Amino acid sequence: MKFGIFANLAGPGREQEFAKVIEEAREQAVYCDQAGFDSIWYTEHHFGHEGYELIPNPILMGADIAAHTKNIRIGQAANIITFWHPLRLAEDIALLDQLSGGRVDVGIGRGLYGREAMNLNQLADPRDQEKNRALFEETYEIVKKALSQRFFSHQGEFYQFPAPGLKWNHPLSPQTDEYIDMEKGEIKKMSIMPPPLQKPHPPLWQVIDTPRSIKWAAEHQVNGIFWMPTVKELKIRFELYRESLSQAKGTEAELGEGLALVRDCYVAETMEEARRDAEAAVLHTYRWICHWRGLGNLLDPGEELKPGTELSYDFLHPRNLLFGTPDYVAEKIQELKEELNLKHLLLWTNHGSLSHEKIMRSTKLFAEEVMPRFQS
Repeated sequence: MKFGIFANLAGPGREQEFAKVIEEAREQAVYCDQAGFDSIWYTEHHFGHEGYELIPNPILMGADIAAHTKNIRIGQAANIITFWHPLRLAEDIALLDQLSGGRVDVGIGRGLYGREAMNLNQLADPRDQEKNRALFEETYEIVKKALSQRFFSHQGEFYQFPAPGLKWNHPLSPQTDEYIDMEKGEIKKMSIMPPPLQKPHPPLWQVIDTPRSIKWAAEHQVNGIFWMPTVKELKIRFELYRESLSQAKGTEAELGEGLALVRDCYVAETMEEARRDAEAAVLHTYRWICHWRGLGNLLDPGEELKPGTELSYDFLHPRNLLFGTPDYVAEKIQELKEELNLKHLLLWTNHGSLSHEKIMRSTKLFAEEVMPRFQS
């Protein structure tokens, strides 16, 4: 099993000490690189003055981390591609892949918050889900073309590349029919620079949740990242991805193939210490997220939310938290392995009000006392 860190850097009230947040992120990444973690993933969120989501550009963050590490893979979970110009996104990903020596995993997402979408790209307004999805799918298509083809073109609902009618004639740029319409002397295809180091392109991942997004990712053979649901519910979603992936590939895929799971994780010497240290921090995270998502995604199949149920540690812990002793956390990971054939586990350790010292202590306990049990 491969282990990574889902580094949603957060800290309510820390916006005035952002330099320290970055220093701590570097320390975490360097330690995880040396300790043998496979990957570290950064998020994209905007305008979050509340402090629950502090990184607006996971690619730029990844460039800094690449300069301080040697082996750990650097992912985005996710680039909200509906906010980006697709060619700039492809160029930045390719440049990071070159800078990191081919260590990039490309995560993509559609976006959740109207505050972000309406101030970055009003075409991505999440209130119009069909338009948002159409923009997402077209942006993905362009980015994949740009990352995998020497010369490419695109004509769609939102974008046309190259722009029509552009003539190109320079003595140091020989005209060939690879990219020029020789009769018109106009550009018919284009190329990003640099190309990515990984061929045909860096691995592609999508943050997925609904049956529609699960099917789309599998049909396009894009790896999937899940987060919140219980094991019983995840088993249904893993199976849906497996069925759709098998159809797309034309061969039988195994359960868990192409999938990763984010789990909130805090390791301590005792169960009581884990709760005492991290309860308030993880509940802050879930109160922030569940304001939009509700509690339904935390229920077992067929389970109904009882009237008056409120978000609490006792509600969360048995459903999806890896909070506890090394033995307890290892037991829960073994369950994920047996029930889901899970191959990639991403640990969400950076909950907002949790101190850097506690995050690092938990991460080291995991690396030293949990991770070796699952590595051959």
